Amino acid sequence: MNFRTICVSALALVVAAAPVSVQAESLREALTAAYNNNPNITSALLAVKSTAEGIVTAKAGRMPTIGAGLDLTHSFDNRTNGNFNSTDTATLGLSYNQTIFDNGRTDAAIEQARAMTEVSAQALRNAEQNVLLSVVQAYMGVIRDSQLVQLRSDNVKFLQAQVKSAQDRLDIGEGTKLDVSQAQTGLATGVASYQAAIANLQTSQASYERWVGHKPRNLTQDFSFKGMLPKSVEEAIAASDAYHPAILSAKAAIRAAQSGSDQARAAFGPTMNLIGKIGTTGTLNESAGNSTNVISGSVGLSLSIPLYSGGVLGASVRKANLGQMKSEFDAQVTRDQVREAVVTSWATLQNAVAQIDAAQQALNAASLALDATVQSRDVGQSTTLDVLNAQSQVTQARESLISATSSRVIASFALVSATGKLSAGDLKLPVKIKSADGYIATVEDVWQDLRAIAE
Repeated sequence: MNFRTICVSALALVVAAAPVSVQAESLREALTAAYNNNPNITSALLAVKSTAEGIVTAKAGRMPTIGAGLDLTHSFDNRTNGNFNSTDTATLGLSYNQTIFDNGRTDAAIEQARAMTEVSAQALRNAEQNVLLSVVQAYMGVIRDSQLVQLRSDNVKFLQAQVKSAQDRLDIGEGTKLDVSQAQTGLATGVASYQAAIANLQTSQASYERWVGHKPRNLTQDFSFKGMLPKSVEEAIAASDAYHPAILSAKAAIRAAQSGSDQARAAFGPTMNLIGKIGTTGTLNESAGNSTNVISGSVGLSLSIPLYSGGVLGASVRKANLGQMKSEFDAQVTRDQVREAVVTSWATLQNAVAQIDAAQQALNAASLALDATVQSRDVGQSTTLDVLNAQSQVTQARESLISATSSRVIASFALVSATGKLSAGDLKLPVKIKSADGYIATVEDVWQDLRAIAE
């Protein structure tokens, strides 16, 4: 593949990255599109709603169970006197059953269901953070790799000029075959580096389309954090302890485990149920030609006290207690991981800022050195290899500046994410916030089934 063919491939990538529309897609617009369309967030939202149904199941433990029944019976017999006897009986009734005391087992189950719903809600927030951070990484990846493609394209053109210059000097007897060979070697290396940049850009574009939902178009890296970045690592750690969804999820998991222990201990206590029945029974004796109609009912209490269960209750308590201890250690692990992420993001951001300054200074110095080396080569005081080395220094400095600039933006967002504030609300994205709060409030209404029947 020659360089012209490579340039055609690069042009196709540029067209893909910037379609017919000349309007730039800002990072905020990309984040908005991802929030509205990414399936990861929608999946996490559905998981919260599914978990919230556990609240209904738990609350049912202290609500009455009311049922209606109808029995129809036809009986007949042939008595000794030869007469045929036939009887029809119909029974219609209502039954009522409600647990009025279970040693707090139902209350613990409700609290556990609510805690598990909170775990899922924080998982939704965490999924939102992960998606938005992935969008930033993909967005900046496309910008970085597009700039590297352009930079390495310019580098190949420079190297092509050096090959021509070396060949021209050889033709007039001022150069050597070694100069031509070195220039050609440098060009081959530059072309390979350019091809690698194209491959990286294709990968970044695919990642962008995955997270945002469409191909990148004319991206710009302007973004204002408006005070979202913490001023110190201590402030960042304090914010993460208070707001990070992973930490809040771990705390909710401790609540769920504690409620599980309460349920296990409550199983040793008595359970009392209120039981009632009322109904009417109608009987028609066709042989006798008469009928009866009887209304009957009953109400009572049922007390159950566990005495021996083969060790199941004791095992349940021990298992629940172990689960509670594990949840506390898991919370400590999560907190340490989040703090590590905060410190790492902070250090990465500071390093990126320093790298930008160093790369800019290196680029200025390398550019001056390259100009001087080219002039020195033209008067025979430097070799082609010296020019190639000087150009390599310029290219490396520019690549370092491009990478450091991209890293600074990504590290800034990673730091915001580590503090738990990388959300559509905190970023003030123009979207409808995806939340299961309304759904949870609906399932907390234990009488909704009866109202649905009435409607």
